Amino acid sequence: QVQLVESGGGLVQPGGSLRLSCVVSGDISIMYDMGWYRQAPAKQRQWVAVISNRGVPNYADYVQGRFSISRVDANNTVSLQMNSLKPEDTAVYYCNVRGVNRDGKSFTEWGQGTQVTVSS
Repeated sequence: QVQLVESGGGLVQPGGSLRLSCVVSGDISIMYDMGWYRQAPAKQRQWVAVISNRGVPNYADYVQGRFSISRVDANNTVSLQMNSLKPEDTAVYYCNVRGVNRDGKSFTEWGQGTQVTVSS
């Protein structure tokens, strides 16, 4: 089994910053892509950013230049630095990882989500 625990959400004013972190633990042999998604009320979950196991990041257009994703494989951690936050960034943010366990079986797992609210 693989577990993901997110932290770092909260309430911030427009223009402010937050940093989300996700720690992955459990039966892991290899971790491939690590990413973040978000879901606003009454909307579908949408992709935010992903970082490959080679450290190559990719971002959705609506966060490009404001958000930065990073990973520390030694700690099985992926982080999302969010700057210049806007009210439309308000959502529950979910960590997502793909990998292979010690039996060679592929997995895709999600965190429980952390609320980010951008409001004055």
